Amino acid sequence: MSNSTRLIVLIVALLAISHAKADAIPYSNTGTENTNLHTFIASATGTIGAYFYDESAGYTNTLTLLVNGVMTPESAAGVLNNHASSKGDFVNLGHVHAGDVLTFQLNVLTTGETFYSDKSLNSDGINHVYSTSFSGDAIHGIPAGTYIGFEDLRNGGDLDYNDETFVFTNVSSVPESETYAMLLTGLGLMSFISLRRRKVLSKSLPRESFI
Repeated sequence: MSNSTRLIVLIVALLAISHAKADAIPYSNTGTENTNLHTFIASATGTIGAYFYDESAGYTNTLTLLVNGVMTPESAAGVLNNHASSKGDFVNLGHVHAGDVLTFQLNVLTTGETFYSDKSLNSDGINHVYSTSFSGDAIHGIPAGTYIGFEDLRNGGDLDYNDETFVFTNVSSVPESETYAMLLTGLGLMSFISLRRRKVLSKSLPRESFI
């Protein structure tokens, strides 16, 4: 195995370890904006499944999925109404290809506003989602997946991130801060390997003699 291959394996392993760490459900820092930003990607080519988990909202909300910025036909009208859905209700959000970027959109029917899992798309500049790994709920038929909780109030409201919550399958949640840290670690290791190679090579080459 080459050094570059070992480096790739190491980075993947570190990412896997970071993903395996599950935080509390529901969001444990109520009243404080979630500063952990996530990029959601499709783990494999196939469908994205969504299971309704819970809600605590006075407003009525539905969910829409955007794949690489485009709404899927299956979710364009909005699905899993929080006041009409039961825990464990399932919908197919549409077909994706491995590596597609996924953006979840909360449609707040009461106010006409929309909020996104991508903070940069929110007009109030607030992060409206909290996400963590989910180990499954056999009682309600919900498999292991990625948990996402939405805040449906402009400017974050009470910042409890449980106004409408879902569990998604075939979705990987990559924390942006950890991704950058892994990238920097990888670049540092690559620089170290390159420097070490140069030192070994310089020692192995015969020195020129001058007469």
